Amino acid sequence: MVKNIKNNLTQILKTTDQCLLYLSLACSIAILLNLGYNTDIDVILLTDHLLRYTFLLIGILHIARLVLVLFFVKKRKLIQYGEILLSLYFAFIIFANVFQLVVGHLSFIQSEWIYFGIFATLLIAVSKVSLFFDDFYFNPTILFVLSFLMLILIGTLLLALPNSTTDSNLSFVNALFTATSAVCVTGLTVFDVSIKFTHFGQTVILVLIQLGGLGIMTFTGFFGYFFTGGFSYKNQLMYTELLSEDKIGSVIKTLSKIVFITLLFEAVGAVFIFFNLPASGFSSYGERVYFSIFHAISAFCNAGFSTIHDGLYNPVLRFNYNVHLIIAVLIIFGGLGFNIMANTYAYFKRRIIGLYRKVRYNEPIKFLAQELTFTSRIILYATAFLLTGATILFFILEYNNSLQEHKSLWGKLVTSFFLSATPRSAGFSTVNIQSLASPSILLMFFLMWVGASPGSNGGGIKTTTFAISFLNIFSIARGKENLELFKRRITKDTSIRALAVIILSFMVVGTVLFLLSITDSEKDFRALAFESLSAFAISGLSLGITPDLSESGKIILVFAMFIGRIGALTLLIAFVKNTKIKAYRYPSDTVQL
Repeated sequence: MVKNIKNNLTQILKTTDQCLLYLSLACSIAILLNLGYNTDIDVILLTDHLLRYTFLLIGILHIARLVLVLFFVKKRKLIQYGEILLSLYFAFIIFANVFQLVVGHLSFIQSEWIYFGIFATLLIAVSKVSLFFDDFYFNPTILFVLSFLMLILIGTLLLALPNSTTDSNLSFVNALFTATSAVCVTGLTVFDVSIKFTHFGQTVILVLIQLGGLGIMTFTGFFGYFFTGGFSYKNQLMYTELLSEDKIGSVIKTLSKIVFITLLFEAVGAVFIFFNLPASGFSSYGERVYFSIFHAISAFCNAGFSTIHDGLYNPVLRFNYNVHLIIAVLIIFGGLGFNIMANTYAYFKRRIIGLYRKVRYNEPIKFLAQELTFTSRIILYATAFLLTGATILFFILEYNNSLQEHKSLWGKLVTSFFLSATPRSAGFSTVNIQSLASPSILLMFFLMWVGASPGSNGGGIKTTTFAISFLNIFSIARGKENLELFKRRITKDTSIRALAVIILSFMVVGTVLFLLSITDSEKDFRALAFESLSAFAISGLSLGITPDLSESGKIILVFAMFIGRIGALTLLIAFVKNTKIKAYRYPSDTVQL
């Protein structure tokens, strides 16, 4: 009898989850069509009216499911804080709509609150479903690639909707290019985002940047766990490979860190940007809020998209050095990698607490072996070297050129610092790139090629690859058999992998440049080379030829951006890797070099 009741309750929960999935999916499609396609005001109002009733039904299902879990199932692992918060949200919005609740300038009866609840429900429902991928066999790398392809396709369809653009005219190729640039957090655009795209279109781009920066599998994995309370063993194995984790048990902790760090930096960055914006440059309070959120996400995800004409080079922001510094810091932290930031945070936290206890209680400071991981130390040193060296070089090379309009020494230093940070995958610019001197352009080539750090939102060959390969040259010159760094020996497998990444980068960029020189032969070769490397390194900087490229040229860059975001070596391993282990070895020999 008890077993039958338990089975019935489980079936009711499954049915409720399915209803929430299908209802939220249908409502989400209706919202997107309403915002992106409908132009008839009567149809818009009718759809909005129906959505409010459906929102009520979804809210009732959420609350009923929560009550069922809390009082009847009585399994603590199913009592998730996320479900409680979401149910409270629905209850509050329903209450606000019934009693027409308005607090100051904030109205809780606006449609946006309804939309948020429906999209949140869809995200949670899809995340729960994604955890059942272990019922089938999927190569984690291929699944990772497919998730990006799916996101790009959805983004393309949304941007192609009439209401996404101000003139209701965006070709499929241009929509595909913009969606790929957003998902791959590149920043190359064929149109001025502030002029071509409506508020709806810009919001679509923002969501694509956020999901592309985090990785849709990371996003759904986190929320799937958060709202179900568990991962299967196969789930943990899959995410161990996706996140490059060594331990299966640390997958959930890593997912939580990635999402928490991302949202924290973006929120803090948005607040700092908001309070440093000139009120005179924006038409409303809401526009300033939206600008701050958009640019904080775009900067931390290293995307480089902007909702203002000419981006940070706009006269309103061109000499706002506080905003430049905030965005530069977001770019740098976004390019360090989530594991590195978590490791660095833990290191400084332990040191500060140790110092406090030493002063307060006279306790000896405890030092742990390898507080900063080997990879973290390489990344931090390489990043500091690149930022410092590039800042000095840009300051010298551009002092009598693009830096002339910045009258103060502080302004010149901040602009030089920003120039050292943005080429490595951000795409923002506080100067006119086309006016830079040739040596500065070559320096940008180098910075774009190196890119950001592994595990981050950035592209390029990565700072660790550059550091290992660069130091390996001196190691070979000294006649050493192995590369040694920080009293550690770098494995030969690491050096070989670094060399493979470098060779593949030259092959991909060379192929892209070769194809562009065929499809767009009338363009300046230097501009084509810059565009090719910018697309592969997902940097987003351009010498101004992106809008004028042929459709074939744009398609070529779409592939370059996708390969740059996924990683050429990752793609190669995913489709070429032989899982069979050879039980023999051939005799060794030498080759004259």
